Amino acid sequence: MLFISPTYKPFLDIPGGLTEDEESPRAACYREVREELGIDLQIGRLLLIDWMPTHGVWRDSIQLIFDGGVLSDEQILTIRPAVDEVGRFEFLRADVAKQRLRPSMARRVEVAHRALLDGSVQYAEFGRTV
Repeated sequence: MLFISPTYKPFLDIPGGLTEDEESPRAACYREVREELGIDLQIGRLLLIDWMPTHGVWRDSIQLIFDGGVLSDEQILTIRPAVDEVGRFEFLRADVAKQRLRPSMARRVEVAHRALLDGSVQYAEFGRTV
């Protein structure tokens, strides 16, 4: 799985971000990956819908994870991280990345990975299936 080290956070994360006005979640996913990594992905099926409670200045939200597919060697060579947002990127197994993710993100990634493997779409609350 592709993970990023944001320049503005002390922990590993997945590519993504907030939707803009009049922008669908799928379009936001495509745009955010392009802005953060400089590549165009074929955004696949929805893997996870996850509710996240209010945290600091951020209101509660719905987090979505889509399947970004498998990158070819040629695509990987074209990745150009946005220097103001992404310090680096790396490919890790979910169990290895878990140690470097926020606990809620680790749970979210684990549930999304399970959905990828079994062909389901999962619903979770703060990374915990209900």
